[in-house]
Amino acid sequence: MPSPDWTDPECPVARTLDLVGDRWSLLVIRDAMDGARAFTEFQRRTGIARNILTDRLRKLTAHGLITQRTAPSGRRQEYVLTDAGRDLFAVILTLRQWGERHAFDPGETHSTLVDRHGAPVPDIAPAGTDGTLLDADTTHVRRSH
Repeated sequence: MPSPDWTDPECPVARTLDLVGDRWSLLVIRDAMDGARAFTEFQRRTGIARNILTDRLRKLTAHGLITQRTAPSGRRQEYVLTDAGRDLFAVILTLRQWGERHAFDPGETHSTLVDRHGAPVPDIAPAGTDGTLLDADTTHVRRSH
């Protein structure tokens, strides 16, 4: 039974945005992908207020995107991505690449995502089963009814 809180119960995009659609949630996910584990590290990297960070970590944990565990030191808790959280990598990468193209002036400095060899990550380009590139003009939503 769909949650009555879903914005649009049949739309995967809307459900995803209900789970991670605010900027703080995605920035926490981004930083967890970049190795952040401690509450204070998330706070330092994002500048997020403690109460908002507490809320987002609780929400991301409740929805199974992050899990809390005891740090190797045994003295504090840390937050790590679950498989579902790691599955957001392509989303974060696509947002990053869109931002590189549209959120900066030409020549403006920005961070770059590189692979383990130090090479910039290539642009994501979705392709159909026949190999042709897909975009908003070559796809449509099939509604289930």
